[in-house]
Amino acid sequence: MKINFRYYLLCLSVIITICVLLADFLLMPIYVRHGQGGYMVNVKGKHLEYAINILKSEGHKGIVSDTLFSSAFKPGIVIDQYPSTNMKVKAGRTVRLTIVNSEKSVIVPDLIGRSERSAELDIRQVGLEIDTTYREYNSDVPAGNVTWQYPKGGDMLSRGMGVHLTISLGVPPNFFQAPNVFGLSKKKAIIEIEKAGFFLGKVYYRQNEDLIPYTVLDQSLKPGTVLEESVIIDLTISVLDMQDIFNNIIE
Repeated sequence: MKINFRYYLLCLSVIITICVLLADFLLMPIYVRHGQGGYMVNVKGKHLEYAINILKSEGHKGIVSDTLFSSAFKPGIVIDQYPSTNMKVKAGRTVRLTIVNSEKSVIVPDLIGRSERSAELDIRQVGLEIDTTYREYNSDVPAGNVTWQYPKGGDMLSRGMGVHLTISLGVPPNFFQAPNVFGLSKKKAIIEIEKAGFFLGKVYYRQNEDLIPYTVLDQSLKPGTVLEESVIIDLTISVLDMQDIFNNIIE
């Protein structure tokens, strides 16, 4: 008798399960299509193509509204949806899906020596952001240009990540930096020397046929040299022949 009763319960359970499945797959879609409403199906964790097919079978339309770049999930998997699961909706509802895509790495551009504005444009063009910007005095790099970056140029970085920059403030206050006057006329060279806070020293003349006459061949203080106090700068000017040298000495 116990065996028959158990067999009866087993058969009843199978029948009930079949009825529930039939109601879910046959009756519910009909109910929804008649505009009487139904509960939103769960497509999270499904591949995009499969999720859209499920929604279509339920009378809905699935569209991708957002993409998350991550290596934590398989590419193409739906990780979020709206309307969310079990919300009551009418047929024909547009369901917005968020899917996962693999993290895309980009090459960090080399920004050393570039202007701050140019560096910012290059960073955003490849899909990166500026994380932190530091500023410090640097005699070797003109004010407003990049002196340091992290990660360095050529490294790989995930799209959307940040780059750290240091921008030069130029020569520190109360310091003097020697200008480069090579190739300038004597008059222009003197203007640049005085503008940088230095003084003109002795002027020498040397015969040279390779450069334009009466332009600077050499200067006594190396261009870019930074000093705490001003000094004199001697110049060597090019001339064509010895007669020019003699004439300039007399003058």
